Amino acid sequence: MNPSAPLLLPAATLTPDWVEREYNNRELVPDHPAYFTRWEQDSEYVRRTLPGRLDLPYGPDPRHRIDLFPARGSDRLLVFFHGGYWRGLDKRMFAWLAPPWVAEGVSFALVNYRLCPAVRIADIVDDAIAALNWIAIHAPVYGAGAGRIVASGHSAGGHLVGAIFAASRECFAFDPARLAGGVAISGVFDFSPMPFFSGNADFRLDSASARALDVHDRQPTNPAPLVVAVGGDESGEFIRQSRLLADRWAAQVRSLRILPGLHHFSVLEALAERGQPLHDDTLSLF
Repeated sequence: MNPSAPLLLPAATLTPDWVEREYNNRELVPDHPAYFTRWEQDSEYVRRTLPGRLDLPYGPDPRHRIDLFPARGSDRLLVFFHGGYWRGLDKRMFAWLAPPWVAEGVSFALVNYRLCPAVRIADIVDDAIAALNWIAIHAPVYGAGAGRIVASGHSAGGHLVGAIFAASRECFAFDPARLAGGVAISGVFDFSPMPFFSGNADFRLDSASARALDVHDRQPTNPAPLVVAVGGDESGEFIRQSRLLADRWAAQVRSLRILPGLHHFSVLEALAERGQPLHDDTLSLF
């Protein structure tokens, strides 16, 4: 018997109305615009005041860009892949995450990637791997040591972390042993609901292409420890997604955090705030 079976959805569950209720986070959090406004304002301040190198190119597309905030004298580097359902948002909104990590002696890198519908989600996975390769090789040139790298991401970015850990080792242009850990926050790892979601107008997934993106049933190729986290006030589906990955990849999941009182947007603050379990778990990966 498959021990993860209770965490998988019966096909009859997957109706457009049900999927929309579970996966439309902006509808579930009506005050999400206030979060976006604060993130943008705080990030603009950080970009003006925290020493860093902005919009470093890792590829030919205008969205192939990285913001790098070095912690001088450190070989620890936290990479962050933003969310936005693979079709929106921008690294510029997330510079507010950097200062507490730089203060801890951890360099911080923010990654932009191409978006749907201009590309497919599989192409975005390729971008994430390309960005990580660039960071591992070039970040030291800009003052950010990269001897120990932790890959983190939120929402769509959480999926990208899982995809990196499931990618063939041949994809990496650096010693994968330098990847010290991963942090997947509120990610999607079972894509079976996505063809029924309104966002699929941009994703263009059918059942076969959705299945190809699944992470939960793939064997990790990197043995580094993982932290999986989700807000306790998120939808049942987002909680199931994190529980499913933690169950399937139990051998290397150091912790599964279902963080009480946090929804899909506020959960990200737990990554930044010192003393929060998610922040401390992430720091421990180094």
